[in-house]
Amino acid sequence: MQKTIAIIGAGPGLGLSIAKKFGKQQFNVALIARNSEKLAVMVDELKTMNIKANFYLADITDLSQLQKALRAAKNDFGGIDVLEFSPYSGPDKFRNVLEVTPENLMEQVNSYLLPAIHSVNEVLPTLQEKGEGAILFTTGLSAFHPIPQLGNAGIVMSGIRNYATNLHNVLKEQGIYVGHLSIGTFIAAGTEGDPDLIAEAWYDLYSKKEQFEATFPKEIKLPF
Repeated sequence: MQKTIAIIGAGPGLGLSIAKKFGKQQFNVALIARNSEKLAVMVDELKTMNIKANFYLADITDLSQLQKALRAAKNDFGGIDVLEFSPYSGPDKFRNVLEVTPENLMEQVNSYLLPAIHSVNEVLPTLQEKGEGAILFTTGLSAFHPIPQLGNAGIVMSGIRNYATNLHNVLKEQGIYVGHLSIGTFIAAGTEGDPDLIAEAWYDLYSKKEQFEATFPKEIKLPF
């Protein structure tokens, strides 16, 4: 039976590359984000590659919309086998550590941490019933290394890494793989941060299941 990957925060860069990589490995693809025009173009491109794909609209900061989208995907494809979580709020939302406030921190919490937890809670019971599947978290370098310019985002990224680590340690005994990939470069086609290369790294982690986490590139140069 064909498996399905749901990509949360899917866009025409990394999200599409992950969709293509898993789709080539006989996965159905469910794309979840809030821009219907971009999603429609992505689905059309995937279908030209004979990849079965649908998109589901949701502003992931609205947890009820996110839940509705995930449930629609599960209904359409008969379940979700792999959850990949990689939304990106953009540099305009990042604040220096000296400028962190409860308000701009909560923007990061609402756009990343809470949707991540909500998504896991939505798909995990079925994965546990099957005794297999995967949950994949994509974060930034601040999940590993404190970066003053990413004061508010770093708090949330490191929190996601903590959450993912705990999930990995508990769920590996239940046959469920939890992985974490931390991106330490700008994502742009034709560069060292080419989204196709990142998608390859993700599929390598997922398919081998030999380690919980990795950075991309593997040898990251710290910005300070």
